[in-house]
Amino acid sequence: MARNDIHYQAFVKKVIESRVFEIIMISTISLNALLMVIWTNYNIRYNLFRVFEVSEIVFVSIYAAEFCMKVYVDPVDYWKDGYNLLDVIILLIITIPYMLSRLYGRHYPYLNIADGIQSLRILKLIPYSIGIRTLITALGQTVYTVASVLTLLFLLMYIFAVLGFCLFGVSENGDLSNWGNLAVAFFTLFSLTTVDGWTNLQKHLDQRNFGLSRAFTIIFILLASFIFLSMFVGVMIIHTEDSIKKFERERMQERHETLMEEKQMILKRQQEEVDRLLQAQKNVGKNFSQLVENFKKTLRHSDPMVLDDFCTSLPFIDIYLSTLDNQDSTVNKLQELYYEIVNVLSLILEDLPEEKSESFERLDER
Repeated sequence: MARNDIHYQAFVKKVIESRVFEIIMISTISLNALLMVIWTNYNIRYNLFRVFEVSEIVFVSIYAAEFCMKVYVDPVDYWKDGYNLLDVIILLIITIPYMLSRLYGRHYPYLNIADGIQSLRILKLIPYSIGIRTLITALGQTVYTVASVLTLLFLLMYIFAVLGFCLFGVSENGDLSNWGNLAVAFFTLFSLTTVDGWTNLQKHLDQRNFGLSRAFTIIFILLASFIFLSMFVGVMIIHTEDSIKKFERERMQERHETLMEEKQMILKRQQEEVDRLLQAQKNVGKNFSQLVENFKKTLRHSDPMVLDDFCTSLPFIDIYLSTLDNQDSTVNKLQELYYEIVNVLSLILEDLPEEKSESFERLDER
């Protein structure tokens, strides 16, 4: 079903996609984040309470206006974009403190949690940052691979947790604080995986004279930290590079399409100008060449022109310039040869006998 407000829709879409609108939204979100940082100081919040209330109304109004404009431009496809859904979730989060304070009062115990999650507003910067979107796309592509790596790591931790509980979690002279049950053993193994404080954990085991403790610790750190975590990092790097290359290819394709559209527009405008000149020739009766000359006078040096002739291609220009260079070198060699011929002839004239030269002079006089 066709819309009746196509022109206004196109105008709103142009406003949303403009650079000015993007700068306004980025500045608004950044200023909101800055005021939230200042809001964490109790004294400033107490003295500037009204300022924060007014600014909150302004920020929410801008976010709501952005939402309404985007929904108005494309009410169907808007909900298919994940970043748009993120904006909707943030708008709902913004309304939570107001609703709780209205329903349960300002002393509601969970109101502080609702105020704390307002920091998620900074996530509205994601749709306006190409680099962050590229990284998020790379993270989305690595979900299945990363899940497989984490599953293998969990299985490894499960095996070593049961083994550590049986070896070091015995009730008599055992390290119950670190290996007393599976939950504690899993937390201990997580510390070993990150190689954080593993020397202190190993010291507790050495103090209890567990013979296999060092071999257990070294084998687990080699498997979990050096292999699985390195595999995790490698997978992230590979997918990030692939995502960046794909993004660059898409940008190049978009740029090529934009250039082709501009070329078609210029060609269309040139064709319209030529048609107008032909029509003017029929109406006025002037010569077409005169009309073209008059048209040339109206052109400026900055007007774009599209030429599809062979002589305007870069390979032809390169070959033509190379040919000119070869011609110049040939002319220089011919000039050098002529100079040598003249020099040889002058030497021959100098070596001629005087008698012959006199006879030549008499012949010249006759």
